[in-house]
Amino acid sequence: MAVAGSAIGLGNFLRFPAKAASNGGGAFMIPYFISLLLLGIPLIWIEWTLGRYGGGFEHGTAPGIFHSLWQKNRFIKYFGIIGIFGPLVIFIYYVFIESWTLAYSFFALTGKYTVLTDQNSLHNFLIGFQGLEKNQYFNGIGTAYSFFLITFLINVGVVYYGIRGGIEKFCKWAMPLLFIFGIVLMIRVLTLGAPDLSKPAWNINNGFGFLWNPDFSALKSAKVWLEAAGQIFFTLSVGIGVILTYASYLKKADDVVLSGLTAAITNEFAEVVLGASIIIPAAFVFLGPVDIKSIAQSGVFNLGFVTMPLVLNKLPLPELFGFFWFFLLFLAGITSSVSLAQPAVAFLEDEFNINRKRAVSIFSIVSFILCQPAVFFLGRGVVDELDFWGGTFFLVVFATIETILFAWVFGMDRAWEEIHKGADMSVPKIYKFIIKYITPLFLFIILGMWFVQEWLPIIMMKNVPSADKPFIFGTRLGLLLLFMILAVLVKIAWKQRAQEVSKERLK
Repeated sequence: MAVAGSAIGLGNFLRFPAKAASNGGGAFMIPYFISLLLLGIPLIWIEWTLGRYGGGFEHGTAPGIFHSLWQKNRFIKYFGIIGIFGPLVIFIYYVFIESWTLAYSFFALTGKYTVLTDQNSLHNFLIGFQGLEKNQYFNGIGTAYSFFLITFLINVGVVYYGIRGGIEKFCKWAMPLLFIFGIVLMIRVLTLGAPDLSKPAWNINNGFGFLWNPDFSALKSAKVWLEAAGQIFFTLSVGIGVILTYASYLKKADDVVLSGLTAAITNEFAEVVLGASIIIPAAFVFLGPVDIKSIAQSGVFNLGFVTMPLVLNKLPLPELFGFFWFFLLFLAGITSSVSLAQPAVAFLEDEFNINRKRAVSIFSIVSFILCQPAVFFLGRGVVDELDFWGGTFFLVVFATIETILFAWVFGMDRAWEEIHKGADMSVPKIYKFIIKYITPLFLFIILGMWFVQEWLPIIMMKNVPSADKPFIFGTRLGLLLLFMILAVLVKIAWKQRAQEVSKERLK
């Protein structure tokens, strides 16, 4: 439940339907499922196995786990820093976005936005709430900041009580509730029919047709394949380092094959069945085939906080269904964000022998300070910059490193044996070949395509407005400084560990 909660997030209900609708519809599912089989599931098994293996050496984060795999290489632990850096970077902007869903849950119940019936007014409501401009709805960022504080404290409270007492216990009730809300919304969408009798073509069947009718010409585009692979990374939470930490708490005889597969299937149900059955089909029914194309490409914020409220406001009981929608997103968000905090907390516990209470306190203070640029400079591109480095680029880099370590350094025969310890089912033998050759090749292709197509414009900030460039440059300097601080902490931790080993030998 905890790992599934980490995977099931805002991307399942907002990012996936938008990506599918704008990248070939049903045809998008071809590269999507290929990426799932050749990239997602292998990485799931790799990370569960690595985490359990590293846990046997009392390491719960990537630097220690990587060192356990390749003890002769004194530099490999520094590559593992990405497994702490990535989740921390995502956490510092994700919590703010997550707080919007809690705020909108409250706004829905109180009817604050349910009287708004056009996209322009709902858009103004959103940017007013975000603090991007003062308008008739909000007089600054005060309301948004209050909900950010509440959300941040909820995250810290859950993480404080640990994996079993906090995160696992929270996920055990949050995940079923999330699915109940999702299924209720899906049933409501399926029963929409054609609400406007003057426009019979605007019906729910054609809404699903818009999303799923395949445009096979899209498969000729490398961008579509990269988008599909990127969505698999994003949705399964692979390449982040979170699963490594969760799996480090397992015993040697615990089954990682079935556990990993179950978490992946749970996530795919939430994404492909629930996520694809709510927002795009519902928007088609009320907004028609012309507007839906631009809506699908308008970005996840507009989809979730403008389009969906507009649709729900046209239904009976908009307050109730609005609450269901936004509280569903809040539950999806918080089960992910608490997992993002765990690697940094576990690093402090494992490598510096700091107790849970103090480790969470240190993490809370540092992450709260780091959150502020995302809150106050949202309109300056800071969140997009953090998302690119923490939530996109380093995911692929980290996944490539751990795959090479697992299949080539640790050794595929040894790795295959480790995967199956305590397993109730056998992994198909073809995956031995896939994990060793196909998955790393796939990852190198993704990285290569990125360097060819995207590297120079991003580094040179060619698409960044001049006024925003100082903020983007400052964000990059901040990220570099954060990475260097983590590297110093790793060096200190290993130096202390070496000294302790020397003392034990002298005794």
